[in-house]
Amino acid sequence: MNSNEFPGLSGKEFLIMEMLLENGEMFGLEMVDNSGGDLKKGTIYVTLGRMEGKGLLDSHEEERPENENGIARRLYSPTEYGQRVFKSQEIALKYLNMGSW
Repeated sequence: MNSNEFPGLSGKEFLIMEMLLENGEMFGLEMVDNSGGDLKKGTIYVTLGRMEGKGLLDSHEEERPENENGIARRLYSPTEYGQRVFKSQEIALKYLNMGSW
């Protein structure tokens, strides 16, 4: 990102950050279930991957017992940078009297 560019979040990214800040770590499909239809199963992981690439989120695999089969789920949480970007956008939207996404 150019040093003169203001970092921002898309509507979906803003919603994801808002959920993570309110609820703590979450799984991708958990976010879909809690989004009221605003997030879709087909795009959640693309969006989460993009947000990780921008440094907005961290993720790690959940701890699972050795005897449990299947793919471990990933838990996502906002980075400190992600929290600052979210807060700055939230303040800008309120200042512009636009509410939120």
